[in-house]
Amino acid sequence: MQIMNEVTPGLVAGLALGSYTQTQGLGLFHTRMAYQLIGIMRPDDANIAGNVHGGTILKMIEEAGAIISTRHCNSQSGEHCVAALARVERTDFLSPMCIGEVAHVSAEITYTSKHSVEVQVNVLSENILTGAKRVTNRATLWYVPLSLKNVDKVLEVPPIQYAWKELEEEGKKRYEEQKLERLVTKQRNGDLIFPVFNPDRQNKEPYTVGYSQSSLIHLVGPSDCTLHGFVHGGVTMKLMDEVAGIVAARHCKTNIVTASVDAINFHEKLQKGCVITISGRMTFTSNKSMEIEVFVDADPFVDEPKERYRAVSAFFTYVSLSKEGKPLPVPQLVVETEDEKRRFEDGKGRYLQTKAKRQVQMQPLTQQ
Repeated sequence: MQIMNEVTPGLVAGLALGSYTQTQGLGLFHTRMAYQLIGIMRPDDANIAGNVHGGTILKMIEEAGAIISTRHCNSQSGEHCVAALARVERTDFLSPMCIGEVAHVSAEITYTSKHSVEVQVNVLSENILTGAKRVTNRATLWYVPLSLKNVDKVLEVPPIQYAWKELEEEGKKRYEEQKLERLVTKQRNGDLIFPVFNPDRQNKEPYTVGYSQSSLIHLVGPSDCTLHGFVHGGVTMKLMDEVAGIVAARHCKTNIVTASVDAINFHEKLQKGCVITISGRMTFTSNKSMEIEVFVDADPFVDEPKERYRAVSAFFTYVSLSKEGKPLPVPQLVVETEDEKRRFEDGKGRYLQTKAKRQVQMQPLTQQ
């Protein structure tokens, strides 16, 4: 991955490397900062069909967001800090990215509250031969600044100024919505997925939850962490996508790709030296998609032994593809227990809600 430049547009076009550009025009003052990463997709970034793993893209998105938010939070004199990922809003994978294509990841700060930063990220895929580009992902991430002297201390965020009052009001609305959703997610955080590492699949019925359920144990090492000993959010998301992909592939036994990820909530920090268990299970299937619930639990027994805790949770949606890249029907999930039936109905509700939102968004386009 290569860091190319930082583009800082304001009301008047401008370019800056590693700094803010402040511009004034039409009586409005606005401060914005954007950051761009670029890299070519290689074979180790993709699955056997040549599609880039969703986790690879999520990792790039988080890298860009972490850089821009950490720089912003240290832009004023005071206690130094590092921006920690707290939440990733629902992310749709609009188009598959393939080996040999160039990924352009651009991040921009769009809202700041007293203790958090909203970063919006766009991902473009470029055909290196023709130069043609297409949008593959859009994501919104939330970061909080943690003091380098005391990582349990959340610092205040330097405010940004908005070109229009409406931009600030819209950002505040998004902030309040995600704050409420995080509280709702925490209430169901006690739900458990018992790790399954070598299941006897021959004695389990195909297409059941237990047949495809999968787990991965990972020792957090220095290469997974920031200089301050905490796991990069992008590393965690990549591992989660890997486990979700295994669940999806075991269920349908075809090429699968990430279609979307519901909000990813980072409840607790993950430190170097802890052992994390990433567990995934199928919760819902429609005719052409699969929803997989993924949890990350941590055992911090190296430095400060304490009980296992829930660190991250999310829902991943996958689709099944033929060798030609065409969508295939998904085998329907067979639910056996009352808990599985409840989770299936909950997943169906999320699916219908997302489908309804998408139809509302498409209406203005069809009316043009």
